[in-house]
Amino acid sequence: MTLWVLRIVFLGLCALGSWAISQLDPSWDRHPWIAVGIGLASGGALVGIDRATKSFSVRGLTAATFGLFVGTLISYFIGNSKMFEPIDPKSRLIAQISMFLFSTYLAMVIALRGKDEFNIVIPYVKFRREEAPERLLLLDSNIIIDGRILDVSNTGFLDVIFVVPRFILRELQLLADSGDDIKRARGRRGLDILKQLQRNPRIEVKIHENDIPEIKEVDGKLVELARRLNAEILTNDYNLNCVAELQKVRVLNLHELSKALRPVILPGERLSLKLVKEGRESDQAVGYLEDGTMVVVARARRHLGQEADVIIESVLQTTAGRMAFAHLQQGNGENPRKNG
Repeated sequence: MTLWVLRIVFLGLCALGSWAISQLDPSWDRHPWIAVGIGLASGGALVGIDRATKSFSVRGLTAATFGLFVGTLISYFIGNSKMFEPIDPKSRLIAQISMFLFSTYLAMVIALRGKDEFNIVIPYVKFRREEAPERLLLLDSNIIIDGRILDVSNTGFLDVIFVVPRFILRELQLLADSGDDIKRARGRRGLDILKQLQRNPRIEVKIHENDIPEIKEVDGKLVELARRLNAEILTNDYNLNCVAELQKVRVLNLHELSKALRPVILPGERLSLKLVKEGRESDQAVGYLEDGTMVVVARARRHLGQEADVIIESVLQTTAGRMAFAHLQQGNGENPRKNG
């Protein structure tokens, strides 16, 4: 938005400047709007060039300049060689201009395509190779408060730059200042997690200052900012996940990651499990694996509150998560084949 305001001001100055210059010549007194139009057209052309070259880097500009220099040098020597002497001056000028345009264009294109090999053309000038653009990952308030992002980041698996928008930081501050104890605890936890992320030398955290005032909802601001920055969003919020995907913004959901990392349990696997509560059916007992998977054990109610060795019979994936059915091993004094 700031850039567009600057561009509009620039167009206004171009129109005003063109009109002011036209006042120096009395012949323009009857056509001031033509002068204004010329100014606007010139300014618009520059703005168009600006838009067209927004992804043009300094490195690319250096390569293009080098190509322009080499092309000009080639066209100069060829255009002033003896092979053009028999041609009349007018035709020779046209040929030299054509040679200049051809040579400079070709040299610039070759230089831009091979800008990573500049150190071969100029042996003592070596540019750092850009392997890939920076990967930006926007954090929402829920994922910060969750806290697991700190543990995931410490593993070194995420080679990204974490971006915390100012409006997300403001939301955490409002929670930390809330009169509600639960909200205040959540806000303070989020701010503490952010401090720990910033202190970690293996993690780069940036605070993005620009707001998006035309959008009121925080989720909408986050999705729009991700689109503008060509960034991804890290969240555990299902609704934000859906909204972002509808707008073609890539989302990394920490819940999906935790599901993918859950240990695989297969029918026939033996494991030790603490039975913590009764099951729905008679004589059933229920225990939980470390990842939260519920295991229903048949004929095990008498072992409630104890560690029991069980054998997995089947695994069921439901919308609420994964659950398994098991029976006691014979070592617990039970016969797994006995019915009733």
